[in-house]
Amino acid sequence: MKTREIGKTGVHVTEIGFGTAPVAGLYRAVDEESAQAVLQAAWDSGVRYFDTAPHYGAGLAEERVGRFLKDKSGYVISTKVGRLHIGVPEGKGGDYGFVGAYPVIQHCDYSGAGIEKSLEVSSKRLGMDRFDIVFVHDIGPYTHAPGDNERHLRAFRESGIRKLNDLKSNGVIKGWGLGVNEVPVIMDIMSDTHLDVILMAGRYTLLDRSAEAELLPLCRKRGTSFVIGGVFNSGILATGPVEGATFDYMEAKPDVRAKVAAMEKIAKDAGTDLASAALHFPFQEPVVASVLLGTAKASSLQRNLVALEKPFDASIYPRFEPHVIR
Repeated sequence: MKTREIGKTGVHVTEIGFGTAPVAGLYRAVDEESAQAVLQAAWDSGVRYFDTAPHYGAGLAEERVGRFLKDKSGYVISTKVGRLHIGVPEGKGGDYGFVGAYPVIQHCDYSGAGIEKSLEVSSKRLGMDRFDIVFVHDIGPYTHAPGDNERHLRAFRESGIRKLNDLKSNGVIKGWGLGVNEVPVIMDIMSDTHLDVILMAGRYTLLDRSAEAELLPLCRKRGTSFVIGGVFNSGILATGPVEGATFDYMEAKPDVRAKVAAMEKIAKDAGTDLASAALHFPFQEPVVASVLLGTAKASSLQRNLVALEKPFDASIYPRFEPHVIR
């Protein structure tokens, strides 16, 4: 599988990476055997980039990835900082969207001390003493209330940025960036510091181009790479505009379904399908280093990888423009 460099870090990731939230029980329970099977399917297909986070199953994803990679080499790993966990008795933890997750209460901390503590715990879970890439996870008003977000941004600016740069200088990490799904907070932080990479779900896709006008040109200028998550916009670009289709993690509204219906027809008339068009789309942009595919089913992963291997005529993309969300 082809690789692309993350910024100027010297880290080369496979063009397809594996996102590990689903193997930690995102929305539905996943047992250990199934999790290891889909990780093995990714590896056997040539995937060598694995993205994880403490948030995924309150550490369950990191543990499962660590067990899978313990006897392997030649991979790239990214994890995230910003959330710490306090263990609580069974039944007393918060509901964070992961079925079968460890019972915890989350505490967000974007300070230098919080980042250091997060990586110490991640290191134990993963069984690793180094990380290729670290993402600052979900800082911004999309996740946090205004007052809380101002406090988190202040802590990040006062000590978090310095800690990440120190970790990079000392070789503990090779690069860092933001893992968020909103453009304004990235633009804000990029006015203060250099980012090696941005992980963003659903904002540079066939359907949603929110990142296209301002952020992508800035990334090209700065040499900041993009890792794409949510290439199907949480489902609708894979399922099509069926009843109950999801967009941005909620049921799609009628106007969005109408846009996707038009896109689906364009793809069909061109002799392809909507999911294939969505999968191939991000690679038209040079700053995109990798597209993450996350699933708990090996069959789903293999279906998408087969679609990516097939020749695709990118000349059809301008036809989708009238239906794009910007």
